[in-house]
Amino acid sequence: MKNRKGIILAGGSGTRLYPLTLALSKQLMPVYDKPMIYYPISALMMAGIREVLIITTPRDSQSFQDLLGDGSKWGMRFEYMIQENPNGLAEAFILGEDFIGEDNVALILGDNLFYGENLQRILTKANSDEDHSTIFGYTVKDPERYGVVEMDEEGNAISIVEKPEHPRTNLAVPGLYFYTNDVVEIAKNVQPSERGELEITSVNEEYMKRKQLKVVKLGRGMAWFDTGTHDALIETAQFVQTIEKRQGLLICSPDEIAYDNGWIRKSDLRELALPLKKTEYGKSLLALSEGEI
Repeated sequence: MKNRKGIILAGGSGTRLYPLTLALSKQLMPVYDKPMIYYPISALMMAGIREVLIITTPRDSQSFQDLLGDGSKWGMRFEYMIQENPNGLAEAFILGEDFIGEDNVALILGDNLFYGENLQRILTKANSDEDHSTIFGYTVKDPERYGVVEMDEEGNAISIVEKPEHPRTNLAVPGLYFYTNDVVEIAKNVQPSERGELEITSVNEEYMKRKQLKVVKLGRGMAWFDTGTHDALIETAQFVQTIEKRQGLLICSPDEIAYDNGWIRKSDLRELALPLKKTEYGKSLLALSEGEI
């Protein structure tokens, strides 16, 4: 199977979260018991992706490196790159061209959380499709606030409109995209939008023209959160808190996923957990390393 690398876009100025983000990247902010960026990292890990490029700002790059290191603690490899200005999501592929090389690539936004019983199966399947690119559709009651996708009976995208006045469907496109290697050249040919950015919608439209864009609908059992506002930050944290307290299981823990994937050993998991043993998060990891979960 062709290798796929991952990119997490953790740049931007986080203006919707001011004044919280005046001195701290929003992707470093807590979502209940973990930093926000743990959640998109977990999604890539569940898909089976081990090599990840984290694109961030000049101000925050060192903080991400202090938090995450080189990825080896989770059996992964992290690289870092600075995006000087927020020039649009599609710029991630231009910045990451050397990192991507000849591989396929997945892009996830650093403030997105995905959760659901079948999530790993869905992500693994998208990752294994070497011939098509894949986006997702999530049912929302206010689709005019999002990029909206329409698909045919075979799951092919047939229209994508950004914040339409009269949406043709109620399927919003979340910030997770699986692309073939062509995405680098496609991104280079994207023309800046009216707001001067290289839009991800333009990339999706090009794949759609080539009849190579699949849509996977995330059903009722799936949860998707964009944690980019104060209310969304609280709502997401409360969701994570409720599930973890009710079930006694962690949501989107890279430590746990690395162990479940066989990327680290039980002794490695225990070593990661010991410095965190005063927290419920650390106690859960210790219980897992001792076979109690």
